[in-house]
Amino acid sequence: MSLQNVLLEELKDLYSAENQLVKSLPKAASGTHSPELKQAFLNHLEETKSHVVRLQQAFQLLGKKPVAKHCKGMEGAIAEVKEALAEDAEGALLDAGIIGAAARVEHYEIAGYTASIAMAKTLGQAEVANLLTQTLTEEQNAGKLVMTLAKGILKEAAAQEE
Repeated sequence: MSLQNVLLEELKDLYSAENQLVKSLPKAASGTHSPELKQAFLNHLEETKSHVVRLQQAFQLLGKKPVAKHCKGMEGAIAEVKEALAEDAEGALLDAGIIGAAARVEHYEIAGYTASIAMAKTLGQAEVANLLTQTLTEEQNAGKLVMTLAKGILKEAAAQEE
């Protein structure tokens, strides 16, 4: 096993994760109460599609075909989003549960991209690192947006309980 192989395994995991998100983000968006959160999910869906393309480009730069290795971590994170959507909650309370799950999804991706960038840089794969860094920045911004939206939603959820 080489560092190049470890990087490829990480990219396969991320490729699976991003493809799983492309399928699940529309469901998350349709299940939310907040129009702003719904729009954030739909915007992130479009970004996620570009993340898939960037990963395909990274594989090409490494001379490999884009292949996914089922990402169990993302499967679990998406399952938490589904659980939040299935809760017996309405309005802002429902969205509060979705926010926690969505934040975990973003943090999982951030961790994967951060590790992959470090590996690509160590291997002298600057173009691969640059592609992954573009995606990392978008993932960080998506995570920040979810937490910014959370402030208003959580206040509304607290008021909903009163």
